[in-house]
Amino acid sequence: MYASHWGVLMRFSSLIRSLLPAVAGLGVLGVCSSLVSDQPKAGAQMKSQACPENDSGLTLPAGFCATVFADNIGHSRDLVVGPGGVVYVNTWSGDYYPPGDKPPAGGFLVALQDTTGTGKANMTQRFGETVETGAAGGSGIALYKGSIYAEVNDRIVRYSLPAGAIVPQGPATTVVSGLPLGGDHPMHPFAITADGSMYVDVGTATNSCQLKNRTLKSPGADPCTELETRGGTWRYDANKTNQPFTPADRFATGIRNGEGFAIDAAGKHLFVTQHGRDQLHANWPDLYAPEQEATLPAEELLLLKEGGDYGWPECYYDAVQRKLVLAPEYGGDGGKKVGVCASKTGPVAAFPAHWGPNGAVFYDQKQFPAHYRNGVFIAFHGSWDRAPYPQGGYNVVFQPLAGDRASGPCEIFADGFAGAVETPEKAVHRPSGLAVGPDGALYIAEDITGRIYRVVYMGGAHWAGHATPCPSASAPAGEILKAEAKPPEGTHPDAGLVAPQGATQEMVALGDRIYHGQVGGASCEGCHGSSGKGSPLGPDLTDAKWLWSDGSYSGIAKTITDGVMQPKEYRSPMPPMGGAQLTADQVSALAAYVWALSHH
Repeated sequence: MYASHWGVLMRFSSLIRSLLPAVAGLGVLGVCSSLVSDQPKAGAQMKSQACPENDSGLTLPAGFCATVFADNIGHSRDLVVGPGGVVYVNTWSGDYYPPGDKPPAGGFLVALQDTTGTGKANMTQRFGETVETGAAGGSGIALYKGSIYAEVNDRIVRYSLPAGAIVPQGPATTVVSGLPLGGDHPMHPFAITADGSMYVDVGTATNSCQLKNRTLKSPGADPCTELETRGGTWRYDANKTNQPFTPADRFATGIRNGEGFAIDAAGKHLFVTQHGRDQLHANWPDLYAPEQEATLPAEELLLLKEGGDYGWPECYYDAVQRKLVLAPEYGGDGGKKVGVCASKTGPVAAFPAHWGPNGAVFYDQKQFPAHYRNGVFIAFHGSWDRAPYPQGGYNVVFQPLAGDRASGPCEIFADGFAGAVETPEKAVHRPSGLAVGPDGALYIAEDITGRIYRVVYMGGAHWAGHATPCPSASAPAGEILKAEAKPPEGTHPDAGLVAPQGATQEMVALGDRIYHGQVGGASCEGCHGSSGKGSPLGPDLTDAKWLWSDGSYSGIAKTITDGVMQPKEYRSPMPPMGGAQLTADQVSALAAYVWALSHH
């Protein structure tokens, strides 16, 4: 993304900076040696170094160390590392996050610098547009020809960096404007290649281009006119300004949400991740078994080519059959028919369903062992649509590549971000962005608290670590998660729930099972959380704040039946009955349970 001579300059300046602390501790000098030479000198024996501080809570392969480089900077999405080792982060506070969320004071862009060689940023400067100027931040960020490019609202802007400064002094110049906002995927990550080509993700507004988004048995729009302005990658010129978004600039199509771009070291191949669609069983229960909600379709890594069509919305990738198959909205029969999908382009690699691949980066440095070179790291944000089965993702994986193809299965590289519980509402951290520094360190951004991790290798010259394989993309869903038996009063969050007038305790108990996906095929807990406390996808049901009814038993039942197709505070709609096919008695039971939660 930036000129190669900057990388040389960075490695030199990094070496000088890292030598200074070595006066006080020669252990650091051993690490520096691994940074400047791929192999130890003849006769020398490179020794492993202990991690200086392990405060990250992450699980990594043997020989790797992680530090918390920065924390609490806002909802950090994508990041990039400059030639002097400065880490630039774009943060976001759009309607992807819960209403009332307050970003840190100052601009949405953050510059972080470690001037002490400790692996932690000791200098933080915010810049760019603010809440006061009407901004909500963004995801995408890149460096090109000495300037910072960043997404903000519906624009990509450019900030010039003065010589010797780490943050810009003047206003931004608009590079692209009018990018589509709203709907299911309003973010615009992007990448810039050495020739100035800017590839921008324009995610879809809907799940599968249904006439009624995320609604039981609603057919797909034919043709899907959404593809004219959404669902693909657009290409612009980073050297130009004031370029309007137009359908004519579409580079590739059929990509539901391609958030992570990775450019190989030679600049010959551009890869992008793809978020697979949701709710196959919830919206088409006659065609898909409940467990297939959690196992289909696979997430994907695509090789991006001009004019490519990667299948959305007509197709999805079935990792068991290893092919694209026809979606039910377009005449699919649950996985047998192929139809037009025979002419679409499948993935380079596939991953377990609903893991949520966000950031991606190609590793082209030498600080990591040779095993990790010439492959792509991918940050998986974590699933919601696997409920009531165990969720997945919430990790960073490594996908080895050979040219334009996968050379092996993916491996779990970094895990432990979520903490004890991997769900959207209980995860402590959720990885989102990735960048490689000129010194070879891998930086990981997560977007709950705004933590940045820095990962380096401190093992010996001959890595003998064990790579943990990813679960197969065709692996079964696992067992339905059920709450452990608890006393009827006291510790269980639902203990002592009172039934509303007109309902019974038996109805509340049935509603509990429906809510948690054990009856009826609904996935309420996927959006509202297992305890009803809410998540980034859906509101808290326990705080007695009602936007669509008066909160009465009958009012809640009506909201469940009708759905919420245009939310007032959340970006994704709730289809009627959550997209499931509930009976009238099941709706009443679910309403009784939700009412009881709000009066507990």
